[in-house]
Amino acid sequence: MIKILIVDDEKPICDLIDLNLSAAGYHTMAVQDGIAAIDLIEKEDFDLVLLDVMLPGADGYDVMEYIRPLGVPVIFITAKHEVRDRVKGLKLGADDYLVKPFDVVELVARVEAVLRRYHKAERVLTAGDVQVDVEARRVTRAGKPVVLTNKEFGLLVLFMENKNVALFRETLYEKVWEDEYFADSRTLDLHVQRLRKKLGWEQNLVAVYKVGYRLEVSE
Repeated sequence: MIKILIVDDEKPICDLIDLNLSAAGYHTMAVQDGIAAIDLIEKEDFDLVLLDVMLPGADGYDVMEYIRPLGVPVIFITAKHEVRDRVKGLKLGADDYLVKPFDVVELVARVEAVLRRYHKAERVLTAGDVQVDVEARRVTRAGKPVVLTNKEFGLLVLFMENKNVALFRETLYEKVWEDEYFADSRTLDLHVQRLRKKLGWEQNLVAVYKVGYRLEVSE
C-alpha cells in the first residue's frame, strides 16, 4: 500500500488530509513539527511526503534537505503563496506546490499525479463489497465484475475517494465531464441513478439538498 507522510503544524489540516487520503486507499502518518518529521523519515520508508513550510523545530525547507537525497517525492502545502516561495520550494526539489486553503478533491488529484510520475500510483479503493482497481480500471461487487462507462467510472472514483463527504454537483460534473456545469443538466443525475442500480447503492449514494451527492459508508 502507498505510504504518505503528512507534515503540518495544524492538526485539523492533518486530520482533514488523513481522512481523505485514507478514504482514497492510502496509508498515512502525520506529525506536527519539522524535527519529528526528520526523525520519522529516518526510521520509515514513505512513497510521498506532504510538507508544510511554516513548521516549529525545523521549517519545511530544512526538512526538504533531509528528504532530497532519498528520492522521495514531495508536495509542499502552505499558506505562503508568493511566487518566490513557490520557486524556492521547487528549486529545492519539490514535485508540486499547493496553497492553502485547498479543495480536497484537488489535493487527491495532485497526489495521484505525482505518484504516477514515480510509478507508485497502483491502488485499490474499497467501499462495502465494491472494490475499484484504479489503474486497471476494474470494478467488482462482491467479487463479480461490474461494467461501467467511462463517466460512471470517473464518478465512482470521486465518490470513493471522498466517502461520507458531500460533493457539489458542480465539482462532480466539472471533474468528470471536464466542462462547465449547467443547473438544468440531467446528465449527472442519470449517471448517479445508473451507479446506484449497478452497485446496489440505492441507500448509500444519497442526494444532499442544494449541494449534490454523498456516498455514505461505514468505516
